[in-house]
Amino acid sequence: MPPLRYILIIVLVSISSYGLLEALPILSGPSLSISSPINGKITSNGLITVSGNVERVVALTLNGVSLLPEDDGSFSKVVTPPLGGSILRLTAADRFGHTVTDTRTIFVK
Repeated sequence: MPPLRYILIIVLVSISSYGLLEALPILSGPSLSISSPINGKITSNGLITVSGNVERVVALTLNGVSLLPEDDGSFSKVVTPPLGGSILRLTAADRFGHTVTDTRTIFVK
């Protein structure tokens, strides 16, 4: 093979690799990380702060109610669950319809 073909192959492989690396976050879907509350949290206080961080989302819900994350992706919401056990379900969706869901079980006594 002449040297020009080697250069052409290297350039094409480089462009393809770069395109794949740029598309990877889009293909992987949304990211959801909950920092509070921890799963199984037991509290006597009726107020629970749900907070965390999201990436690549257009919609975020907590038990079906929309939340608006900040520009940096952080979110925080104070909820008042009833006495006993409650399940907090957070769902994040991206513009392509990919979703990710995380749940936390809490107990209020």
